[in-house]
Amino acid sequence: MEATRIDSRRSGSLNSPEVQSLVDIGPWYQNRGIVLVNICLCLTILTSYTSGFDGTMVNGLQLIDQFQEYFHKPKVIFILFTLLMIRLLTSAQNVGSLIALPMAPYLTDGYGRRASIFVGGLIMLGGVAWQGMAPNLMHFILARGVIGFGMSFSVNAAPLLVTELAYPTQRAALTAIYNTMWYAGTIVAAWVTFGTFRVPGSVWSWRIPSILQGLPSLIQCLLIWFCPESPRWLLSKGRDQEAIDTLSKYHGSGDMYHPLVEYEYDEIRAAIVIERSVGNVSYWSLFSSPGNRRRMRIIIALGLFSQWSGNGLISSYTNLILQGVGITSASKKTLINGVLQLMNLGMAALSALYVERAGRRKLFLASNVGMLLTFSVWTATMVVFQQNGSYPAAMVAVVFIFIYYIFYDIAYTPILVTYVVEILPFRIRAKGFAVLQFTITLALIFNQYVNPVALARIGWKYYLFYIGWLFFELAFVYFYLWETRGRTLEQTAVLFDGSQPNLDRTYILAPD
Repeated sequence: MEATRIDSRRSGSLNSPEVQSLVDIGPWYQNRGIVLVNICLCLTILTSYTSGFDGTMVNGLQLIDQFQEYFHKPKVIFILFTLLMIRLLTSAQNVGSLIALPMAPYLTDGYGRRASIFVGGLIMLGGVAWQGMAPNLMHFILARGVIGFGMSFSVNAAPLLVTELAYPTQRAALTAIYNTMWYAGTIVAAWVTFGTFRVPGSVWSWRIPSILQGLPSLIQCLLIWFCPESPRWLLSKGRDQEAIDTLSKYHGSGDMYHPLVEYEYDEIRAAIVIERSVGNVSYWSLFSSPGNRRRMRIIIALGLFSQWSGNGLISSYTNLILQGVGITSASKKTLINGVLQLMNLGMAALSALYVERAGRRKLFLASNVGMLLTFSVWTATMVVFQQNGSYPAAMVAVVFIFIYYIFYDIAYTPILVTYVVEILPFRIRAKGFAVLQFTITLALIFNQYVNPVALARIGWKYYLFYIGWLFFELAFVYFYLWETRGRTLEQTAVLFDGSQPNLDRTYILAPD
């Protein structure tokens, strides 16, 4: 093998003529390898479905009378205790997740993406079994903490496996679909709780949804070892032949000498060799270079934006708004919630399919502009509604809930994970993604505990803070988010690290 230096700014782009000639294989559904790898990735994508099912299920259970009667006995002496338990019920999963997050990348990097998904699935199955048979509310809350603990391992590894294993031209769309499947979980949970609340006088009205939460984890634990491991992880462990076999089977139609297989193998190996020369990776490494600090600035900001764009307030007040327009029955509220989740899934999926055509930056900008405008209108209608109980204002507020989520789903549902995992080089990808998870979890806990207090103290004026924050989000996205469309994972690293020696070019090993 003779080392040949090739300018990665020219040859590393998926849009360059050289690479296009390698990846142009006609309709993907006629290529057996791509079909097989996409089936395997569907199994991995179930992780996002599980996460979506979890949150919506808990909200839905609190509307079921049998759940309330089983766990909340109507005794005045326990009112404060019950309020505290409700707050813990919604945050227990996040607390369990926070505990596991620092450990998850070490399992993901040390033993592989599949191992982390498997271990996380096993832990979640244990938590689901405990949750479904919980004799009291405290057991139910502790079980949810166990589920959150296990979910951190699966969520840390699953999107990495998707982005590192997908066919190059499908990587962005499949990673975007990964996060979009969160809404598929919310839809199933919403409709399952809608159906089971009709079971009269039976504890199974809440036990059935609680147990069904474990079905995706069971499927993953049984089948994950039939999926291929990430070729990048295999190469990082010196298992080059296994990496070549994986690339050839799923990207090269079984031909290990296929030009695309050789191109991918050489580019990945060159990047890993360069990254390995930097030394051991710790959490400090995430902030140890200018390029990594740029990444962390973006990742932490996007994690906060995904939960602090007003969506926490809107979701909290949906029930109040529906009551204001005369929708008071649990069945109608659950039905409207189900329709909203269907719309969210459709919009996010549409955006996921266009992520490579439109580009990440344009979609983020469109999303932030739309959220700023719609949240401002929603705030005005909520002020009128809260001050005089105006029915028309409440109706407009309901409409703008749907419009707001359309703009949110343009970017923050499908592209958040896509953008984060592709700007992280392999050696810090798991730990950097854990930072995103950690930031999101902290933001969720903030919403659960701080928002109610702030709203009780200053009322609608708290909405104005979020309008100002949305202005800040838009400015940040405009000035700091770089476009990554049309680049390989390795080439995206050069975008952030290009000013550093040895990282401004990719070394391609050409055969003798």
